[in-house]
Amino acid sequence: MNKSILKILKISLPILLGVFLIWYSLSKLSFQELLSYFKSADYVYICLGVFLGFLSHLSRAYRWTFMLEPLGYKIKFGNSFMAVFATYLINYTIPRAGEVARASILTNYEGVPFEKGFGTIVAERIADVLVMILIISITLFLEFDFIYNFLVERFNPSKIIIGFLGLIILIFFFIFYIKKSNSKIAVKIKSFVNGLIEGALSIFKMKKKWPFIFHTFFIWGMYVLMFYVTTFAIPQLNNIPLGAILIAFILASFSIAATNGGIGSYPEAIVLAFLLFNLPENPSRAFGWIMWTSQTALVILFGGLSLLYLPIYNRKK
Repeated sequence: MNKSILKILKISLPILLGVFLIWYSLSKLSFQELLSYFKSADYVYICLGVFLGFLSHLSRAYRWTFMLEPLGYKIKFGNSFMAVFATYLINYTIPRAGEVARASILTNYEGVPFEKGFGTIVAERIADVLVMILIISITLFLEFDFIYNFLVERFNPSKIIIGFLGLIILIFFFIFYIKKSNSKIAVKIKSFVNGLIEGALSIFKMKKKWPFIFHTFFIWGMYVLMFYVTTFAIPQLNNIPLGAILIAFILASFSIAATNGGIGSYPEAIVLAFLLFNLPENPSRAFGWIMWTSQTALVILFGGLSLLYLPIYNRKK
């Protein structure tokens, strides 16, 4: 496929998917009904959730400085903070463009070579992927009975066992094929896995590895807590099971990669998770929109201010 067509599809498909999901969401819950949920929501919990989200972003900006110090660059925290928020904002336009902009900001204002700055961002993502894998593993462990019963109710137990064994065999042959193959896809997968392992091991070689690990867990802890606290803003969603919170959080996190900043996909991912636990659909969808809107407002505010203030903050340079 032509590279220019591929680039256009990468940009347009997430936008089109987001537009479709917005239409779908509002076809299930009218704008007037959604507005009524916004009006009746408890904004103490929404503001608390926004504050926790802000703390996670602060921690991410501070954590980045640990990765640049071993490279010989002691950057200003202000530049790190504004670069992080600028990243989130720019990702709403073109997916993953924010990471490139973040490394470019560091090059322009701190003199860090682009490839080195971008390399630290990739290493950060590796740490985040590892924590997400840990959260998924904990969720599977805590909710094993629920997941097992859910599958048994909908599928024949013998088919589940056969499917599980088939999946293990398929994974085994897939790993064997990837190890032996020299195809472009196989090489990319091997490179990604090797990078994941190398990045994970490099964390323990850092001078400030324990502060880095602490901030990594703090960032994701704030994400989960932010998600949980905001549920109290909708009275109909009180006493949500921990499993519902974790599964909804995981699906919502993945939905951000599906569309620009999770627009349209974020609320629907939450609805999908909450319905598994027989939670009411309309309040779940309203919560998804409240959650997405509040965090997006935070990003737009501080991301916009960051882009405007960066040249002023660095005017001497």
